[in-house]
Amino acid sequence: MHRVEILQLLVSPVHRFEGRPGDGAPPLPDADLVTTARVRAGLGIVGDRYFRHPAHRNASITVMAAERFPDGLASEADLRPTRRNVLLRGADIDAYVGATVSLDCGTGPVVLAVHSAARPCAWMDTTLGLGAQRALRARGGVRCRPLSDGILAVGPAVFDVVEPAPARG
Repeated sequence: MHRVEILQLLVSPVHRFEGRPGDGAPPLPDADLVTTARVRAGLGIVGDRYFRHPAHRNASITVMAAERFPDGLASEADLRPTRRNVLLRGADIDAYVGATVSLDCGTGPVVLAVHSAARPCAWMDTTLGLGAQRALRARGGVRCRPLSDGILAVGPAVFDVVEPAPARG
């Protein structure tokens, strides 16, 4: 268990990237960045585009570490161009695929099953800068299924490993 900081939360009611990356990035509204987000077990973040979406049951919340942003962008880390939901500082979330973790912002833990890596797509080169897609391979965050209801909030939080990933052998 250790202290982390939730730097940003993104709750987007619609899928913002349409067309092809070569067409240029669409406007990414500031309104998608929120200070609190309500999480529902098995469903995702209330108000987000993947909430209650059956195809995204195991990937309804995406979490990314600010330290993993490409060189030169970590201090400017912004969730809008990545479309991840939670931006953390202080935990290498990419190392927890297969584990169950929790984030507690002071109102009780939100438990997340970390199912898979959130692989970067070609849009990253358009929204973050040329080379970002390659730079974020194996460090673009994780896709999670929420196992408990709760509230996530921008600010300090406690990160805990509830159940480590099974040993690979």
